[in-house]
Amino acid sequence: MCKGLASLPNSCLERVKKLKARLGSILQRPDWCLSCCKIGQNKPNPDECYKWKESFEKLLSSKHGLCAFTAFLVSEFSEENIAFYFACEDYRSTKSAAQLPAKAQKIYDEFISTDAPHEINIDHETRDITKGNMAAPSPSCFSLAQHKIYMLMAKDCYPRFLRSPVYRELICQAETKTSKQEKKA
Repeated sequence: MCKGLASLPNSCLERVKKLKARLGSILQRPDWCLSCCKIGQNKPNPDECYKWKESFEKLLSSKHGLCAFTAFLVSEFSEENIAFYFACEDYRSTKSAAQLPAKAQKIYDEFISTDAPHEINIDHETRDITKGNMAAPSPSCFSLAQHKIYMLMAKDCYPRFLRSPVYRELICQAETKTSKQEKKA
């Protein structure tokens, strides 16, 4: 029987909700919705699920894909990667130069600092370069660290997600939903 995200422990989905609440405005993207993680009518179709296999970028650009991938990262205890990535995206899009220092410090304290509560896994050199960039925050001050985390997710987390029971169950659910709709028609 297909279970999809319902097969994840409730604690994982709760951690996704807490992550969204904790990061607040960082994740206030129009396509970020936790309701897509719930079993119900708001499920991806099989074509959408199969597109996620085409590229990591296609997975991230899909609201269902992003939600499923985030839930997967939570289950793997590595949700800080996606949170950092989108925090950097939000930071880079900041239009007011006056807001950059405070936003930069918040991101640094949350993800980069050696005693950060959600420290990302980057090498010492990248950490030092990023720390140096904090002297004069610019829209690109986290670019190197963001690129490293993106590559980590693309080369490590993404392939594991595609092989995971969560992904296989989502495809199974989507195909079941589609076949039920076709039978009704």
